[in-house]
Amino acid sequence: MNAINFLVTTFFDLYIMVVLLRIWLQWAQADFYNPFSQFVVKATQPIVKPLRRIIPPLGKLDTATLLFAYILCFSKFFMLQVMQSGGFPTLDLSYFLIALIALIKTAGGLLFWALILRAILSWVSQGNNPIELVMSQLTDPFVAPIRKVIPPMGGLDLSILFLFIALQFLNFVIGDLLTPFFGNLWFVL
Repeated sequence: MNAINFLVTTFFDLYIMVVLLRIWLQWAQADFYNPFSQFVVKATQPIVKPLRRIIPPLGKLDTATLLFAYILCFSKFFMLQVMQSGGFPTLDLSYFLIALIALIKTAGGLLFWALILRAILSWVSQGNNPIELVMSQLTDPFVAPIRKVIPPMGGLDLSILFLFIALQFLNFVIGDLLTPFFGNLWFVL
């Protein structure tokens, strides 16, 4: 059963990250014609396009895509509970709250992996990689304020490291705050 849980969790998490990437790409006004951006749009368009006809955006926020990501988080948690218990659990407010927390946690994980990818590409790339350009466009709004306080030293940019530490700290704080309320359900997030 652990193997199936792993597969379900992995497939849901990967697709949720792609959906969140679409929101993030729009928010950061990243290059739409970049091959990586095109992949994200094409992977999410079949469901997002009909949702956009029903749900309008709020300013720069694509609410239809955000709702889709939330529904995916809820579906992941619900499916894992069904697989674990062998039946359909009764829905209460905690399912909706856990889905929201999972969405926020997944967004933080996505930022973490984008920063790692950006750091690795900065070591090996010559600066003409299309994925590196998009990763820079996505992460610069988070890294730039840190660079104002801690400028690069000797060609080494420590701003990404400080952002890693801040993300891990937030992850632990959220875990410490929510574990008393959700106990053993925290592993699903």
